[in-house]
Amino acid sequence: MSAVRYRITPIHPEAHLFEVEIDIAKPAADGQLLSLPAWIPGSYMIREFARHIVRIDARDGVRAVPLTKLDKHTWRAAPCDGALRVRYEVYAWDLSVRAAHLDTSHGFFNGSSVFLKVHGCEQTPCEVDIRPPAGRAYKAWRVATTLPEGPGKQGAKRHGFGIYRAADYDELIDHPVEMGEFALYEFKACGVPHEVVVTGRHDLDAARLCADLKRVCEWQIRLFGEPAPFERYVFLVMAVGDGYGGLEHRSSTALLCSRNDLPAPGATAMSDAYRGFLGLCSHEYFHSWNVKRIKPAAFVPYDLTVENYTRLLWAFEGFTSYYDDLALVRSGVIAQDDYLKLLGKTVTQVMRGSGRLKQSVAESSFDAWIKYYRQDENAPNAIVSYYAKGALVALALDLTLRTKTRGTVTLDDVMRRLWADYGQTGQGVPEDGVRRAAEAVSGLKLKRFFDEATEGTEDLPLERLLHAVGLDLRFEAAGSAPVLGAKTANDGDSVKLTQVLDHGAAQRAGLSAGDVLVAFDGLRVTPASLDALLKRRQPGDEVKVHAFRRDELMKFRLRLDAPSADQAKVTAATRTSPAARDLLKQWLGRG
Repeated sequence: MSAVRYRITPIHPEAHLFEVEIDIAKPAADGQLLSLPAWIPGSYMIREFARHIVRIDARDGVRAVPLTKLDKHTWRAAPCDGALRVRYEVYAWDLSVRAAHLDTSHGFFNGSSVFLKVHGCEQTPCEVDIRPPAGRAYKAWRVATTLPEGPGKQGAKRHGFGIYRAADYDELIDHPVEMGEFALYEFKACGVPHEVVVTGRHDLDAARLCADLKRVCEWQIRLFGEPAPFERYVFLVMAVGDGYGGLEHRSSTALLCSRNDLPAPGATAMSDAYRGFLGLCSHEYFHSWNVKRIKPAAFVPYDLTVENYTRLLWAFEGFTSYYDDLALVRSGVIAQDDYLKLLGKTVTQVMRGSGRLKQSVAESSFDAWIKYYRQDENAPNAIVSYYAKGALVALALDLTLRTKTRGTVTLDDVMRRLWADYGQTGQGVPEDGVRRAAEAVSGLKLKRFFDEATEGTEDLPLERLLHAVGLDLRFEAAGSAPVLGAKTANDGDSVKLTQVLDHGAAQRAGLSAGDVLVAFDGLRVTPASLDALLKRRQPGDEVKVHAFRRDELMKFRLRLDAPSADQAKVTAATRTSPAARDLLKQWLGRG
């Protein structure tokens, strides 16, 4: 079977242009169809990657072959004699983990945003020749990817330009590529080579980062059982001034972080920023099992032309969000008290949004395409995060299993069952598959739990469940100053309302998202003065507010609210039973 051959070249880094060529030895007799994915697995929003193709043509030897565009991302090449070559340019200026980015300092791409699919050849082996930009300025550039190196003299050497290969189109687009003058660090976890590739100006304690990641990776590999589902793994890190994001792939992850998130040389304490970065790495690494291999039936196979609907993202993203921080404490990278603080933040995040009382996590999962990934100013009032509340569902399920079975069955057992039944077989998890797996390993009837936790909008019984393992959950106000009931952002030297919360002071007064505050009781409001103005008042005080809505100055009477007791804190209980202490040790102890 002839391979479909791709070439990708950064032809104009200064203009952010990749050139891609595809050689098809035997195009379809009635005209060859080609299309670009509309979304990338792991990021559930239609992104229309084809909009970045700025020119495209096709040739049969020296003869031009007409291309007809059939829809927003599909072309048909006219029937031709012999091999077909398709050539196109892709504009790459999306500094994220989802698409492609190219300038004179580096290049990055996900295959789903640059490689057209050759219809009829989806299962055909692929070769891709990754070429460097022309010019002496790029002589030191290298390549980082987990695409297998191609055979023969033209085959790429590790970290070099040249030919790489993939078993089929799905594999081709599941290995992101970084090129440039990056820093490279290496370690092994359970005998598997791991690399950390860092692009962007940075300084970091590489030994500390690799040691911490090694512990986290080994804990996760052993949770599911050796061997790891990959022969090599690469963390592709883009360090910038201010950024955050991650996207999982079958043997690598693309990460965007602030350079201050990386561990500073000589620092001994664990900063919140570094802890957050480790949590991000842990999250994407856990996806190597949960999402990349254990996946909803709706994703088997992916249809990258349209939305793929499932009500299970609370299990795939939410359970992963539960395990990302849990892996840090259970591997010994952070202390138990640090984990409890992180858990409190997750509870706080969920409790501060009234959307949790209107939308279930199953509904949030199904509507991710139009709501979670397209949030607007009303998001806190209308949606619940299947990441954050999904993590709390995982917590509630884990503690339920542990208490009802006296520690003999845990969520770890459920994950291993899902791995055996679905991850290792390639079958997709049915919509009731997580519940069925939990019931199978525990012997418990859990339909009511899942109905209430995933289909309902009631708050989870976390206080009771945490108390059963020797922990107290309490809520307190974040401060004493009265509040507006709105989220704000600096708009130059002014303050803009970005989100107005349900039933809060701002909403009752008639203020709206987008309004720019001008004055409280005749005193100018600025980013520097807002807190001071609020601290000099008491809950219940009425304030005359002047604000611009668009270009109109408007007046409001706002009665300030007391701060809500919505900040969660999880701490060790002062009095607890030996059984509860044993369960806590089993849950958060190293293992």
